[in-house]
Amino acid sequence: MTFREALKSGKFVVTAEVGPPKGVDMKEFMENAELLRPRVQAINVTDQQSAVMRVGSLTGARILKEHGIEPIFQMTCRDRNRIALQSDLLSAYVSGIENVLCLTGDHTTSGDHPTATPVFDLDSVSLLHAARQLEQGKDLAGKDLKGVPHFYLGACVTPGTEPNYAQLLKMEKKVKAGAQFFQTQAVYEPQKFERFIKEAARFGVPVMVGIVLIRSVAMARFMNKNVAGVFVPDSLMDEMDKAQNKAQKSIEIAARLINDMKGLCQGVHIMAIGLEARVPPVLDACKL
Repeated sequence: MTFREALKSGKFVVTAEVGPPKGVDMKEFMENAELLRPRVQAINVTDQQSAVMRVGSLTGARILKEHGIEPIFQMTCRDRNRIALQSDLLSAYVSGIENVLCLTGDHTTSGDHPTATPVFDLDSVSLLHAARQLEQGKDLAGKDLKGVPHFYLGACVTPGTEPNYAQLLKMEKKVKAGAQFFQTQAVYEPQKFERFIKEAARFGVPVMVGIVLIRSVAMARFMNKNVAGVFVPDSLMDEMDKAQNKAQKSIEIAARLINDMKGLCQGVHIMAIGLEARVPPVLDACKL
């Protein structure tokens, strides 16, 4: 069963992500992918995550595909103009990659090349529109294609933003542009997520709640300060602070959050960010 089929079937779907390396040694990338393979439906390949230069997401997705792992190709608009973005979409489809997560992307000032010139010729909504237009046999210049792709298009939403009407408006725009599924930004407040998901239900599109494994209290405070719409409550930080075994507490918190929210949505997307070895125990604790 493919990722698209699993989401459409109503099955609770699990995805996770791996980040390509900063360099050409793909050993750890593949080790993490193989660790996740038996536990997830598909694996996201991040695109220059946090605006840090790495091996490209298209190459990473192609390698996963070649190893029999279904990839979700993440695309950001930060580094490429509309010509390159459309070309990469076509290249992905030619490589057998249909799942695409369309993102605007972090600004270059947040990464390791802060003086790099950002592109942002398109944003996530217009990238979705571009992919849809390619499926209809034309590029953004209105020129005909020789052979057309067929994608399963995803987008991101941030349920923790207050007030949430702005995110709901963005979500509606993305659905109209072509989004067929959503993976959310990290959520640590199940009650807030429940309120959001009740409003988002009107769009009729599968939503997978995002979980970022908490490494430490310092990490939680960093996200609270720097990641818009993400808030780790003081109660969770207190748990981490008091825990003798931080790794085990990280697993317990993630599992509890998933259990609290898995009845509200169609799946979970786990962002381990270097803690991939903790993903299987988290899923064991959730009986997933």
